Amino acid sequence: MIKMFRLLLVVVFFLPAFGLLADEPEINAEQWLEKMSQAMNTLNYQGTVAFFKNARLDTMRYSHSAHQGLEQERLLSLNSPMREIIRDAGKISCVFEKSKEIIVNHRPVSKSFIIDLPSDFSALKTVYQYSLGTEESVAMRSARIIFINPLDEFRYPRKIWIDKEYFLPLKVEVYNFSGEVLKQVVFTNIQIVDTLDFVEVGKNLGKENTKHIHLLDAVPLEKTDFTLEHLPAGFQVVFVTRIDVGDSAKNVDHLFLSDGFSSVSVYREAEAEGVQLGLQVLGSVNSFTHVFGNRQITAMGDVPVKTVQVIAQGVTSK
Repeated sequence: MIKMFRLLLVVVFFLPAFGLLADEPEINAEQWLEKMSQAMNTLNYQGTVAFFKNARLDTMRYSHSAHQGLEQERLLSLNSPMREIIRDAGKISCVFEKSKEIIVNHRPVSKSFIIDLPSDFSALKTVYQYSLGTEESVAMRSARIIFINPLDEFRYPRKIWIDKEYFLPLKVEVYNFSGEVLKQVVFTNIQIVDTLDFVEVGKNLGKENTKHIHLLDAVPLEKTDFTLEHLPAGFQVVFVTRIDVGDSAKNVDHLFLSDGFSSVSVYREAEAEGVQLGLQVLGSVNSFTHVFGNRQITAMGDVPVKTVQVIAQGVTSK
């Protein structure tokens, strides 16, 4: 009788827990990514982030402020050259401490300092496969690993360590096809807070200290004199800008392409002497240059060689 009573207590004690587990099945990899995207946009958080790329390690203080649909990201270098980088809606400002100079880019090519993400993860299921990995600790927090593997040879595989409590990305790695790490971003510590103040860029500096770049209007692709052929699946034109120098043969076009995770910049300009054609490799960045007619076309990005070659050779005249 006593044994039966003890067994009954055990069953009654654990019954709610078992019920919760049955009612709350584990979310899949795509849902993890969707929750991460939402958390990155809406939470206030700060910490220290290490960026590793091209055998260079940069450690910076990071913060993300969000309020009523507005966001601001900040990076503050901890080593020389001392600088602060601030992302507001549609622009990135870089404030250099030594020269007291502000450089403003009005057409940033990414939406986050930590990781680029597509707006619709489901739309990329034909080119990427999402899968769940094991759990690991990052910055003394429990994280779930999400694998993002390409289904073709036009993009690299990557892994994301997502915080199990707040769904923020704690670590991101991009690999080449040999499994070597090309890029890594990792929080060494992170704090989630209720509020973080927005800052005014260079409030102690005058306008004469500010330089603006890429202050160009976007040009609709259909209104240009060139077209894109054989564009790898998933890649789309994010924007096209043109530097008009008064001579159509010397105008410089910049196309920015992305599939959400991977991106490629394409430059179309007048043919120049002494430019090395073909493939160039600089760390994780591959570029390919060729001449079509009297125009020099270069595609570059953190993507495989095949990607930049196919994209560059697919830029043709209408």
